[in-house]
Amino acid sequence: MAISASSKQHSRNNKPSTAGQLGSSLGAFKFPFALSILLIALSFVPRIQGNATLVWSFWGAAAALLAWQAYLLVNSKNKNEERVFSILLRPQHYIQAMVQFSVYAYWGYYWRPVYDHAWLIIGQLLFAYTFDMLLAWSRRREYSLGFGPIPIILSINLFLWFRDDWFYLQFLMIAVGFMGKEYVRWQRDGRSSHIFNPSAFALGFFSLILIATNTTALTWGQEIASTLTLAPNIYTFLFLVGLVVMYFFSITLVAGAAAITLFGISALYSAGTGVPYFLDSEIPAAVFLGLHLLITDPSTSPRTPLGKTIFGMLYGLGVFGLYTLLGSMGSPTFYDKLLVVPLLNLSVIAIDRSVRSIHSQALLNVWRESWFGGRANLAHMSIWIVIFASMSFLGKTDSMHEGDSLPFWEQACASELPNACGRMLQLEASYCGDNAAWACNEIGAHYREGKITESDEELSLAYFSRGCELKFQAACLNLLDQDLMARETPHELDLRLLLREGGQNLMSASTQELYEKACEHNWAFACESNRSQI
Repeated sequence: MAISASSKQHSRNNKPSTAGQLGSSLGAFKFPFALSILLIALSFVPRIQGNATLVWSFWGAAAALLAWQAYLLVNSKNKNEERVFSILLRPQHYIQAMVQFSVYAYWGYYWRPVYDHAWLIIGQLLFAYTFDMLLAWSRRREYSLGFGPIPIILSINLFLWFRDDWFYLQFLMIAVGFMGKEYVRWQRDGRSSHIFNPSAFALGFFSLILIATNTTALTWGQEIASTLTLAPNIYTFLFLVGLVVMYFFSITLVAGAAAITLFGISALYSAGTGVPYFLDSEIPAAVFLGLHLLITDPSTSPRTPLGKTIFGMLYGLGVFGLYTLLGSMGSPTFYDKLLVVPLLNLSVIAIDRSVRSIHSQALLNVWRESWFGGRANLAHMSIWIVIFASMSFLGKTDSMHEGDSLPFWEQACASELPNACGRMLQLEASYCGDNAAWACNEIGAHYREGKITESDEELSLAYFSRGCELKFQAACLNLLDQDLMARETPHELDLRLLLREGGQNLMSASTQELYEKACEHNWAFACESNRSQI
């Protein structure tokens, strides 16, 4: 039932308000006022009190909202205008929110910063509801109160959030997303509708700014993109929760076409070059998440079956191309999945118009929604299930990927395969950052030798110093003698880090299990050790 609230003054002669009417002169404003006060109260929880900038970010956001409310209240009284809202619950909002929440719950269990971020997500929700309501009232229209802001906020935070010292930019990013939804509109099928997926618009806009200003370090973006795989079988989990969204909102063709396109062109690239296109997967886990929960907004994607397929394929091609483009620019490649979505949103009407202009009934009949008595989506889901199961069986999802193996990249680099040496350096630097002493010594040696990268003695000494601190003897020797190039095989602790395949470190694995896994990764010394024990 719709419930309205009004800020209009009622004279004594007016009829009493109905049961659904909330309050009198200040009734409508009580709700955003309460949310703003809650936002201030939230700033006193220990998680937020631990950082002064974070506290001021919450207070500043609340102050701006309260000032906006005061202006609207005075303006509405002067002009004798109403400010109303009604309750409208849409399934696409609360179902998507539940799916997103399940991702947070599963991912956060294995990467605790997600749970630590929960209070900040609550703060963003309070801000989003208030901002969205005040924006609607500023446009002199009724506000529909429901679950709408929740999937927007959860979607934004699945891909990007600012660090505590810069968290006020998170509130600004949310504001940009909602303003894009309100102001950037077009006529679609005779109705005014927003062009951009609100979360994708905010993410894309801020991604461009972060790339242009080289300030990605202000965010958790890189960590978010790389820690999804800490959760075991993350691809299978995302596939299963994605089926829920596919079933209720018929977006199977979008997500499925995007995934199939990426799987296909990644396989072609690997077959042609001998190395995987993406570093250690056929589709990065964050991209797999994006094609299920970022590009599948029914309001900003095509409505024809063939149009949905084209939309998904273009997303796959866009991510593929942007990955190379961003890498060549020296920018973080995790932005690939974020930058392409707003561009695709702009193409929606053109895609649907092009599809409808096709006069070949033979082609259009393939995409009729009347399949299976109007249950074409179930047929599409069945095909997608078979394809994903096949990819899993072939080891292209949650299983060990050849890109997880450092010996693979060493051999590929020695064979001068495309991008192999650069990716080997990237992996070694990452593992050194994880305190794998062997990796620190190896990358230090590469910078001293100057064979696969430019010689940089200062950088090599920094890596040797780090390796020596981690008690790796060869690194200490290289640090003491600049004419030396000592190397040795990884120690047991190194293997526990080097063999994690993007997941948790193998601290609980037995030595035998560790060496067996190292042999699977083609570490020759581990295979010899296993043979000697037989």
